Amino acid sequence: MNTTITYEFPLNERIRVFIRLEQLFQQFSHFLTGETVADKRAAINVLLDIMTIFRRNDLKSEILKELDRHANVLNKIAHNQSVDTQKLEELLNKLNETSKKLYATNGKIGTRVMESDLFQSIAQRSSIPGGTCSFDLPEFHYWLEQDEAIRLKDLEHWSKPFADIRTAIDLILNFIRNCSSPTQEVAEAGFFQFLLDTNQPHQLLKISLDKSIHCFAEISGGKHRCTIRFMAPSSDNKRPTQSPDDIPFSLTCCLF
Repeated sequence: MNTTITYEFPLNERIRVFIRLEQLFQQFSHFLTGETVADKRAAINVLLDIMTIFRRNDLKSEILKELDRHANVLNKIAHNQSVDTQKLEELLNKLNETSKKLYATNGKIGTRVMESDLFQSIAQRSSIPGGTCSFDLPEFHYWLEQDEAIRLKDLEHWSKPFADIRTAIDLILNFIRNCSSPTQEVAEAGFFQFLLDTNQPHQLLKISLDKSIHCFAEISGGKHRCTIRFMAPSSDNKRPTQSPDDIPFSLTCCLF
């Protein structure tokens, strides 16, 4: 059983978008396996959110740059005696294989999903609160009442263009999260501030604390300085307040 809560804080917009997509992909997988109408509605809403992010960002080129950069880092440490060469080779193969698949993808990712008239109709009506009721979209209502095998097949088809991107993001974030070791720190009176070495390629901060500590981490900062405030939730609908206690926590400054 996990006894800690971990808070993450991305240090650039690229990683911020990757983590948002990671969360959306996880939600999509969760609702995809559910068999109720509500599950399928939720899965489509999440897929629409994913498509919105892809319309606003040139993610293919950003992800390819990240994959190439991580491959270069791994190649540089390949001859280090302390490195598990078998695991390193497996990771490099995954990075290279994923890169090849993305390079082979033509056009902007996700645009072909809109070739489905049904999905296009759902997307157009979803901007209206409650706009996908049965009287608004009878075809959608009909689809929601079909056998699970039919609904699952369509959802897997609509989400297939994002599969390689999801694999790439999982590889990148896993590499970043596990490349650095945590340090044990104490936030005096719930406050902790520190400087980042600007010569290091920091990507992400991870703050972990025991679940028995009734506080949450509020993180702010940028490339040079970061601040962590441990806030105590209020039980009477008032705003949270900074804890007066010294809070022990672990801090990981993730590189690469």
